[in-house]
Parts: sequence; structure tokens; C-alpha cells
Amino acid sequence: MKVKDKTIVVTGGGNGIGRELVLNLLDRGARVAAVDLNETALGETRNLAGSRAERLSVHVMNITDEKAVARLPEEVTAIHGSADGLINNAGIIQPFVRLKDLNFEVAERVMDVNFFGTLYMVKAFLAPFRAQPEAHIVNVSSMGGFLPVPGQCVYGASKAAVKMLTEGLYAGLLGTGIRVSIVFPGAIATEITKNSGVEAPGSGNRDVDSSKFNPMPAADAAKDIIDGMEKNKVRILVGKDAKFLNLLYRISPGYATRFISKQMKSLLPD
Repeated sequence: MKVKDKTIVVTGGGNGIGRELVLNLLDRGARVAAVDLNETALGETRNLAGSRAERLSVHVMNITDEKAVARLPEEVTAIHGSADGLINNAGIIQPFVRLKDLNFEVAERVMDVNFFGTLYMVKAFLAPFRAQPEAHIVNVSSMGGFLPVPGQCVYGASKAAVKMLTEGLYAGLLGTGIRVSIVFPGAIATEITKNSGVEAPGSGNRDVDSSKFNPMPAADAAKDIIDGMEKNKVRILVGKDAKFLNLLYRISPGYATRFISKQMKSLLPD
């Protein structure tokens, strides 16, 4: 779906990939509804939009609040006149620890944000999307959604759930005007560690994403995602590492798992 003159809702629009998605969409002539829990971060996104902000609305909201999410389509339509696309980008990681050291409260929060937040958003927008000639849902998973990453067991489970939810959604919407895409980003230069309330391993201020891999700039990742959306790609692999590990895991799941475990071993506590 071409995004020009369409209204696209972006979760996690206050920073990282989400902010870059918002700015890129505005550059392409879209109207954008940016959603984030952090009001200050959304304000910064609006400021960066400059004159393009006339096509931008910001919505301070917790995507784990099912009732608030249910009201969002009506709010977006009242402002922009339509709702045509949704990019579920918001997500958090878990502390970089082994499963035995992860408490249930943290595990539930990760699942609530990454899986249920995505589910609430999808269900809320399905009805208005069906009323449009065309629409597009893009859900952001992770390399961890198809490849087990040590120290991110529950995060990976949440992103694997997003993967299967999206693939099932794609199958269920075949023959309709609603397109569906799943995104698998590799290491991206964002502040997901900080924004997840997680201390990065080995450093007080270094993101997990940059600790072992050369991260892709968030603006480049956003461009790849929207390019894939406009080409109606079902699977969008972002970054050389995601493409490499996807191929490796398909060829030999066992070898790929041992490979990533060796790479990440130094980040885990004994």
C-alpha cells in the first residue's frame, strides 16, 4: 500500500525506530498518528517533524490498556478523516538474565507490551480497516522471534507470538483489501534497553543492540520497513544480521542456535 495521503498509526512513535517511522511517513506524504506512553518523547517527535507536523497527531497512551486502545480508531478518524494503516512497533526487552533469574512480574510485563499490546491494536483497527478500500497492518517482531537468544528467553517468546499472530492474521485476511506484513529487525541503534527499564550488560549506558553487533541506524531501518510496506511484502527482514541469521536458522537450527549463543555468552551473568 502506498502511504501518500493515507493515515498511518505508529506505536512507539516517541523514539527509536518508531520516531523514524513517523518522520519517514511524513516525508512520503502520509498523515500520521503517533502513539507512545512518553508524552515528552512524543513532543520531541513533533518538534522534529517541523512544518510536517500539520499532518501529525500525537496520542499519549499505554497500549496495554485495552479500553484506551479501543477508543483510538475513533480518535484518529476524527482528526485525520480515516485510518488506513497500522505499524505496531512499540516493544520492550527483558533484563539480560537467564530464565531462572527472571521474575514473573517482569515476564508478564514483556508479554503485555509486546504481544497483548499488539493484539489490542490489531483488533481495535480491524473494523475501520475493513471499511477502507485498502489497508495495511505491519507488526514488528524480532530476530529473537525466530532464533533463540540467550538472556532474552521471554522476550523471544513474546516476539515469536507476534510472528504467529501476524502469520495467522495474514492467512485470515487473504482475499480482503487488508495487507499484512511481519518485520524482523536485527541489531538497530535505539535506546530500547533504557526505555525498557533494563540495565545494559557490561555497561551502564550501552544498549544491548550495540554490544555485540554493528547496529543499523534507526532511520535506515524505518526506511526498509516502509519500503517493504509499500511493496506489500509479507516478510520484511531488516539488516544484514537478520537476513544472515534467518538463512542460517533455516539451514541448520542447531548450528544457528549454538552460533548466537557463543556470540552472546559474554553478556550473560554466570
